[in-house]
Amino acid sequence: MADSILPAVSSSVTAAINSSTAASSSSSATGVDKTTLAGNFQTFLTLLTTQLKNQNPLDPLDTNQFTQQLVQFAQVEQQLKQNEQLATLVSLEKTAQATTALAYVGQTVAVNGQTAALSNGEATWSLVAPKPVSATVTIKSATGQTAYSGSFTINTGTQNFTWDGRDNNGVQWPDGNYTMSVTAKDASGQSVSIASEVQGVVDSVDVTQSPPVLSIGGQTFTLDKIKRVVRPAA
Repeated sequence: MADSILPAVSSSVTAAINSSTAASSSSSATGVDKTTLAGNFQTFLTLLTTQLKNQNPLDPLDTNQFTQQLVQFAQVEQQLKQNEQLATLVSLEKTAQATTALAYVGQTVAVNGQTAALSNGEATWSLVAPKPVSATVTIKSATGQTAYSGSFTINTGTQNFTWDGRDNNGVQWPDGNYTMSVTAKDASGQSVSIASEVQGVVDSVDVTQSPPVLSIGGQTFTLDKIKRVVRPAA
């Protein structure tokens, strides 16, 4: 009996494979990719059904193994669907980020940073101190030359520091980008970290990068660097 059944099973399985291949070719012609596991899953079900119909009654398919295979394939199929949905969500999030970034063009914003542009004899930073400190402020040019250095008392909170572009000898430095560094100590002589911010107008946004990048005064910043939007003075 086994000898007579095996050819029938082989013939049926071959027919199922051919049927699945034909369906895959037809789907490919319509633009649907059946080479993924989703297509293989359907092929698996077809082959399994054919095997069940033509199994040897003297040596039937193990029920536990059959159930386990079904569960495994179902889990993989569900995972693929979840991955597709996650990819869609990521795409939507990128689109939302780009839309949000475009809204900043032309706006004056404050961003985390130490480099500000000196323009028309003025460069401004915002310093954030957690406590009153005595600080040494050093401003350097883009080439690393020290343009200015001075000692100040900085109170708790946020306050602006404006440099007129003149060094300690009164010489006017040219317009360009200048970087500030602050070394601070509290009343007990302990070092204190001072955060700095710079303000500028968002000139453009590069939405081809992920996340989008804002161009402010010739520098680039991501959206997470923005601290606040500043309304221009009337």
